[in-house]
Amino acid sequence: MTHPDAINRRHPRKAFLVLFCIEIWERFGYYGMASLMVLYMVQHLGMGDTRADLIWGAFSALVYAMPMLGGYVGDRVLGARRTLVLGAITLGLGYLLLSVPLSTTFFPAMGLIALGNGLFKVNPNNLASRLYEGDHSRLDILFTLYYMSLNIGSFVSILLTPWIKDHPGWSITLGALHFDSWHLAFGLSAIGLTLGLLNYGAFRRYLRPYGTAPDFRKLSWYKLGMVVAASLVIAYLLAETIGHHAVALSVVGLFLFLMIGIFTHLLITGEQHQRKRVIACMIFTLISAIWAIYNQQIYTSLTLFALRNVKHELVGVPVAPAQFQDLNQFWLVVLAVPLAWFYQRMNRTARGDFSIATKYAAGLYLLALAFFLYVAGGFSARAGIVSPWWLVAGYAAQSLGELLISALGFSMVSQLVPERSRGIIMGAWFLAMGVSLYAGGAIAGLAHVNAGMGSVESLPIYIRLFFGLGIAALVCAIAATAAIPLLRKLTV
Repeated sequence: MTHPDAINRRHPRKAFLVLFCIEIWERFGYYGMASLMVLYMVQHLGMGDTRADLIWGAFSALVYAMPMLGGYVGDRVLGARRTLVLGAITLGLGYLLLSVPLSTTFFPAMGLIALGNGLFKVNPNNLASRLYEGDHSRLDILFTLYYMSLNIGSFVSILLTPWIKDHPGWSITLGALHFDSWHLAFGLSAIGLTLGLLNYGAFRRYLRPYGTAPDFRKLSWYKLGMVVAASLVIAYLLAETIGHHAVALSVVGLFLFLMIGIFTHLLITGEQHQRKRVIACMIFTLISAIWAIYNQQIYTSLTLFALRNVKHELVGVPVAPAQFQDLNQFWLVVLAVPLAWFYQRMNRTARGDFSIATKYAAGLYLLALAFFLYVAGGFSARAGIVSPWWLVAGYAAQSLGELLISALGFSMVSQLVPERSRGIIMGAWFLAMGVSLYAGGAIAGLAHVNAGMGSVESLPIYIRLFFGLGIAALVCAIAATAAIPLLRKLTV
C-alpha cells in the first residue's frame, strides 16, 4: 500500500534509486561471499566436490526459502521497510562471523546469512512493485533495470574477493586469531553491508510514502523483540540443518510441501478470475525453478570446471577461477538496459510487448544454448584445457535467459497476485527457487572429480553433465512454447 497523503507519487524515481542502491550493496556482500564458498570448502577445508556441492545446495535452498518468513514479517508484523533493515543487519553479522578464522563459526555464519537473506530479500522487491502500481509494461522495465542493480554490486565484489583471496601474503593477527587472505576476503562482504545500511539511512525519507500496512503504524517494540528472539532460534536451526545432509533433504521436502500448500490454498479460496491467475503463477514459478537449477551451476560445477579445465587468462589478463562467475554479472549489466529499451519500443507498437510467457520460453532456449556452448568448448579443448571464450559466449546466453526469466519473476508476481498477499507469494516464489537450488547442487555433485585427476580425465565428466543439462533445457523450452496460448488465456 502507499501512504494516503498527497506526496505518495511525488518521488517514485528517487524511491527506486534508494532501493537500487541498497540492493547494490546487499548483492555486493552476498556474491562476494558466494564466489568463494565452494572453493573455500574444497581447497581450504579439504571437502570433496560432492559434499561441498551438497552443503552449498542446502545453504542456497535455505537462503531462498527464508523469504517466506521475510514476506510474512514484512506484510503482517513489522512492515517491509523495517524488515528490510533487520535483514541487512543480520546479513552483516553473518558475514562478520564468516570472516572469523575459527572452524566452529562456519556453519553458524551460514545460518545467520540464510536468515538475513530471508528477512531482507523479498521486501525491496515488494516495495519496488508499489512504485508504478497497475502499469504492467512499466513494471517489466522497472524490474529489468532493478535486476541490473543486483549485478552491479556482485560484479565488483566477484572481482575483488577472489583477488584478495589470491594474495596469501596478506594477513592480520589479532591476539590468538590469524585472519588469512580467505577470511579477509569474507570480511569485505561485511563492509559492503555496512555501507548499504548507511546509504539507506541517509535517503530513507524517499521511501516513506511506500510500504505495507505495518510500515504506517507505530513500531511495536514487543513485536520487534519477538521477531529478534525467533530469528536467533531459527538461525541456530538453519546452521544445524546446513551441516547435515539428511536433515537438509528433509527440510527441503518440507519446503516443497509448504509451497504446494500455499498455491492449493489460493486455488481453493480465490475467486474464479483469481484462480486462473494462480494457475498461471504456478506455471511461471515452475519455469523459474527450472532456471534456478541452471543458475546453481555457476557457483558449483561451472566454477570447478573453470578451476580444472579452463585457461586462467582472458585478453592476456590472469583470471582466478572464481572470477569467471563475473561473466554472468557482466552480461546481466550490459544486456539489461538494451532489453528494457526493447520492451519499451515493443510496447509502443500496434502489436505490443511480448507476453511474459513468450519471454520465459525464450529464456529456456537460451539456457539450452549456453550449456551446448560449454559442451562445444569441451570438444575443442587441448590437453583438457578449454579456451575461456567458450565461457564468455555461454555466460552471455545464460545471462540473457536469466533476464527473461528470473528478472521478470518479480514483475510476474506483481501482475498476477493481489496486493494483500504479494509479499507472501513472492516468498513462495523464492521457496521454489530454494528447492531447485538444492536440486542444482545435487546435480552438480554428479560431476565428481576424484583427487589426483588431471584435466584430461576431468573434462569428459563435465561434458556429460553439461550435455545432459542442455538437452533437459531444450525439452523444457519446447514444452513452455506449447503452453504459451494457455498462459495467455490464464493471464487475461
